[in-house]
Amino acid sequence: MVAFKRILLKLSGEALMGSLEYGTDPGRIHAIAQQIARVHAAGVEIAIVPGGGNIYRGVSGVAAGMDRATGDYMGMLAILINAMQLQDALEKQGADVRVQSALHVREVAEPYIRRRALRHLEKGRVVIFAAGTGNPFFTSDTAAALRAVEMHAEAILMAKNGVEGVYTGDPRTDPDAVFIPQITHMDALQRGLRVMDATALTLCSENKLPIHVFNMDDESNIERIVSGERVGTLVTT
Repeated sequence: MVAFKRILLKLSGEALMGSLEYGTDPGRIHAIAQQIARVHAAGVEIAIVPGGGNIYRGVSGVAAGMDRATGDYMGMLAILINAMQLQDALEKQGADVRVQSALHVREVAEPYIRRRALRHLEKGRVVIFAAGTGNPFFTSDTAAALRAVEMHAEAILMAKNGVEGVYTGDPRTDPDAVFIPQITHMDALQRGLRVMDATALTLCSENKLPIHVFNMDDESNIERIVSGERVGTLVTT
């Protein structure tokens, strides 16, 4: 029994690093692909927006002092690399996958076309949205919110690396940080909590789109959320 017919999974680039300082851990990618494939096999339509922090962190020194727009385009290419790795891992699990890119790279990905993406989901394909929104100055969080609304997703599953959900501070540096099981979009915005960036949170709030913030390290969490179990933090209107 599943609680959602269609979800959008936001995977941070850091969630793909495992224990590495930057780059992609093949074992981590494999484990994530297994989770997604199990949920997909249960009949849930899945769209994915990866981040690029795991790769971009390795070139951030090069980007220091660079024009912001140029640096953002480099980040979009990092996201595309992650999308291709994730596609390969999911196909090895037997899933039918399409990558759609907001930047035109026709040799490796389809261009983003909303109606085509919807059709892929309806046909039971996993769709990975690469290169963010295709515009500088917008984060992959904003891309996730935008694509979720465009795809009529019922919820965003926001995967965090080693953090159980939303806290009053950063639990890795603040010993007094308190876990928050549920909060509204607007409260999160007003309190400056690190759920998503302000643009993404506002878009989710305006469209009454719930966000489940959870720890990607637990390999059962996606399945638990999709089955209707409360995991991590629920951000809702």
